Amino acid sequence: MKHLTLCSNTERRLTFYLAMEEYAARHLPADDYFFMWQVEPTVIFGRNQLIQSEVNLDYCREHNIQTYRRKSGGGCVYADKTNIMFSYITPDDNVSLTFGKYIDMVTLMLQGLGIPAVASGRNDIMIDGKKVSGNAFYHIPGRSIVHGTMLYDTNMQNMVGAITPSNDKLVSKGIQSVRQHITLLKDYISLNIEEFKEHVVKSLCTSTIVLDEEAIKEIEHIEEEYLTTEFIYGNNPRYNIVRKGRINGVGDFMVNLEMKNDVIKDIDIKGDFFLVGDIANQLLTHLQGIPLTREAIEKALPEQLDNVILGLKRDDLTEILING
Repeated sequence: MKHLTLCSNTERRLTFYLAMEEYAARHLPADDYFFMWQVEPTVIFGRNQLIQSEVNLDYCREHNIQTYRRKSGGGCVYADKTNIMFSYITPDDNVSLTFGKYIDMVTLMLQGLGIPAVASGRNDIMIDGKKVSGNAFYHIPGRSIVHGTMLYDTNMQNMVGAITPSNDKLVSKGIQSVRQHITLLKDYISLNIEEFKEHVVKSLCTSTIVLDEEAIKEIEHIEEEYLTTEFIYGNNPRYNIVRKGRINGVGDFMVNLEMKNDVIKDIDIKGDFFLVGDIANQLLTHLQGIPLTREAIEKALPEQLDNVILGLKRDDLTEILING
C-alpha cells in the first residue's frame, strides 16, 4: 500500500482531505492508498443526516468548531488535532470485503504495539470493549473509500457538546456516558502522537507518494463542492425552533422560528410584554431571510426596539434568539 503525503505543510480544512480522497480515487493508478490527517476542531456529519438535528450549531459557533458534510453515510464525528483521521482508497468495490480488509489491517497494526484491539461488527475497532476507531464507506465507479477516526486523544467536552445540547449538566453526563463507551490510545501506549503516526506508516505502507502543487490545485478544485451551501445543507426540509426567555422589566418571550439551512424563513413572537408599535413591520420583517447568528441578528435589528415592545433592548432580544 502506498502512503500519500503533500509537498507542503500548509494547514488545511477537513474538506481538503475529503477532496484528497476523491483525487486519489479518480486520478491515481489503481492501487491501495493510505494517508492520515488532523484538523482544527471540526464536526463531520453523514451524507444523509439533517445537520440541525445532529449538530449543536450554537455550541459549534461559540467554540469555533467547523461543520462539514461528507459523502459517506453514518453519524456525526468530532475531530481535532489530538486525534487522527485515517483515509484508505482501494480498487475493491465490495463493501463487506473492503471494510473487512481495512479493519483487519488496522487491527493487526494496533496489535503489533501490544494493544488488545479487536474488530467489532462491520466498521468498528474496539479495545477492552470500548471503541477506539469508527469508520464509514462510500464508493465511486471502480474505487472504494474508507475513512474513520483513530482516537489517540480528544477534547471530550467538545466531542459531546458539539453533538448534544450545550446545557452544562447534559454535557457533563454526556462526557461520563461517552467515556464509558470509547477509549484512547494514549492510555495503552508510550508513543506520542507523532511517533504513533510513524509506526502506522511503517506498518501499513511500503512506499510513499508526494503529491505536488499541481495535484494540490486539483484537490482544491474538488474541495469547492464540499464548501457549497447546497452540499453542506443538502435538501434539508424546513424545521422549527422554539426559543423562550424572560427579560426583566419587559416580560416573558416565546419565539417560534421556521428555519431552512440555518436561515430564518418565518418568525413569530408571543409573550406577556406590552406592544407599543407594529411588531410585524417594525421587528419581525427585519429577521426574515437572515442566518440565525448573533452577528446577523444584531446587524438586521433596528437599534431602537422599545418603540415596538415596551422596554425592549436589541441585545436582550438577540440573547433570547441565540440562547433562549
